[in-house]
Amino acid sequence: MTNQIKRRNVSNLTYENIPGGKLSWPELVGKDGCAAAAVVESQNQNVRAIVVNVGTPVPRDFRCDRVWVWVNDKNRVVRPPTVG
Repeated sequence: MTNQIKRRNVSNLTYENIPGGKLSWPELVGKDGCAAAAVVESQNQNVRAIVVNVGTPVPRDFRCDRVWVWVNDKNRVVRPPTVG
């Protein structure tokens, strides 16, 4: 008998399938990281915004309840925060 691993097909995963409000915040690039995280959480109550420094290792799994807020050494947002 062989062990078979069941895999979920995630090829149909799209942003349209994610519940909640806003999904991306390009207007926050250049803003203070903590202030940006507060904006993200106020505009989509289904997510938790996490401020991280560029280059910091983070889990690579997709989560529709998480937004990474990437900041530089001056705590300025350097990438548009996006659900994932």
